[in-house]
Amino acid sequence: MKALKQFSIPFTGLKLGKHSFEFEIDKSFFDAFEHSLVKDGTLKAQVELDRQETMLILGFHIEGAIQLNCDTCLSDFKQPIELKERQIVKFAEAIEEDEIEDLEIIVLPRKETAIDVSELIYEFITVAVPFINKCEQAGKTCDEQMLNTLDKLAVGHEEQEEQSDDPRWEALKKLK
Repeated sequence: MKALKQFSIPFTGLKLGKHSFEFEIDKSFFDAFEHSLVKDGTLKAQVELDRQETMLILGFHIEGAIQLNCDTCLSDFKQPIELKERQIVKFAEAIEEDEIEDLEIIVLPRKETAIDVSELIYEFITVAVPFINKCEQAGKTCDEQMLNTLDKLAVGHEEQEEQSDDPRWEALKKLK
């Protein structure tokens, strides 16, 4: 994940208080994640890091558009996304297993000097993807030509069954 080095925030030298970071997200970001649900997009992530004595509070504001495929007609469309999320990062001397299981809080060793926010941003974007993707979500209509082609290829379509009958099979059917 060398392509995601710019998503690492070094917090060691930062003073207590709030600090802002901005990241540009494009196709190369999604390519770094194997089997990504999203293949392309243009987004801007603003991360506000609130550094405190024993923890970090990360506020994410992600805005832009991702490229999705319509589940009905298979055409590409841009899905606008805007989301705000928060993540708490706690410091500990020794990390106990029950602390790791808490999804709301990330536990880092005190020796850690930076936090990589790329996976958090990726997860937030992936969760924001609608379960069913349709062109109507982007204000477009489905591709009629593709819908007609898919309808012709659908199982049970009578026209296709008539064309696929081979005259040699007709001779064999008469033998019954």
